Amino acid sequence: MPKATNRRRKRGADEEDTGGGSANKRSATSVLTSLDVNDAPRPELPLFQLNGRHGGDEEEEEEEVTEGGGGGSSSALAVVAAAGSGQGPHQQRRLWVKDRSRAWWEQCSSADYPEADFRAAFRMGRATFAMLCDALGAAVAKEDTALRAAIPVRQRVAVCVWRLATGEPLRLVSKRFGLGISTCHKLVLEVCAAIRNLLMPRFLRWPDAAAADAFKARFQAESGVPGVVGAIYTTHIPIIAPKVSVAAYFNRRHTERNHKTSYSITLQGVVGPDGAFTDVCIGWPGSMPDDQVLDRSALQQRAAAGMMAGSWVVGGASFPLTDWVLAPYAQPNLTWAQHAFNEKVAELRRVAVDAFARLKGRWACLQKRTEVKLQDLPVVLGACCVLHNICESRGEEMDPGLRCEIADDETVPENPVRSDSARKARDDIAHNLLHSGLAGTKFF
Repeated sequence: MPKATNRRRKRGADEEDTGGGSANKRSATSVLTSLDVNDAPRPELPLFQLNGRHGGDEEEEEEEVTEGGGGGSSSALAVVAAAGSGQGPHQQRRLWVKDRSRAWWEQCSSADYPEADFRAAFRMGRATFAMLCDALGAAVAKEDTALRAAIPVRQRVAVCVWRLATGEPLRLVSKRFGLGISTCHKLVLEVCAAIRNLLMPRFLRWPDAAAADAFKARFQAESGVPGVVGAIYTTHIPIIAPKVSVAAYFNRRHTERNHKTSYSITLQGVVGPDGAFTDVCIGWPGSMPDDQVLDRSALQQRAAAGMMAGSWVVGGASFPLTDWVLAPYAQPNLTWAQHAFNEKVAELRRVAVDAFARLKGRWACLQKRTEVKLQDLPVVLGACCVLHNICESRGEEMDPGLRCEIADDETVPENPVRSDSARKARDDIAHNLLHSGLAGTKFF
């Protein structure tokens, strides 16, 4: 009997030890998962906590440890001495280093890689990519540590640009560049934030007085409509159904057209005559009509401060006619002058539509639901707009096959005319276009 009791006690102790180990694993898992869900910054956790997981989630947490590691065998252990004077085995930490192939990236970064293939992969030539790396180097560069060598700046920027250009899932990005999945995700957000902070003030800004006069002259020469400083358009970016305020992001028009439940956020942009964005407003829910997005934008605040006086921004039928927004006639039975005016407005608006078609064509991540969290998405979309402007300003040609057809539905605002003076100004412009022969027809 004493022996049986001892065996039972020993078996119970083993079960307690096993249960304790599982509790520790669950504790580490819950900490890491809760940080991911709450989007809080990840603290410096002991290596054994990151390595002590097994199963389907092991790879996700391993990436933070092996960010710069690409060499070595996956079965080998890099043994790192723990802090302290002791050197015993129980005072050492072990770091797994997973072997990942970087053959594709090394081939792309080689000097003999064809320029056409590089442009197809990154939507820009080597010269533009080098300029981008030089501009972002100080912001995204990291120093080597005792555990790993830092990922080079060129590779960091390439991960972000390729992810935006292709819209491929992070798991495929990881295989392409030989980095961890969570590492690739972190690099995309870091580079996009650097683009927004450093390059947006340089490449995406409202025109000053001299530039505005040049824009007006170019638009008037092409259409005959005076005072136009830009064309405005609002598109929708698909997203995964959010966990909060899901009804606000529900896109009824896309759902009815595609016969598939759709959620989206809005991207409003003003485009100059060269096809580059001069103003963007990103992130309002997809159920919000275009006129309400405009009312909540910084552009409306600029107009309220009197900074849009003497300038027109041309929009479609989904925008109201105001003292600074020039919208087409929406009523039926148009006169000859009104019909001709609408045709000219459609030509001007086409500048913005074409710019959005190239934007979505270059950066395919805008065409599909992304893995980026909703709160991080405006930064990513803003980076795409900046990269679009850089490519446009440097003459980067886009493959016509990449062009994305814009199919967003327009909604007529509840109050299509908000200013009597704007109504009269629109009538005068329509009359002058017709009688000066700029509307495509003449009186005989």
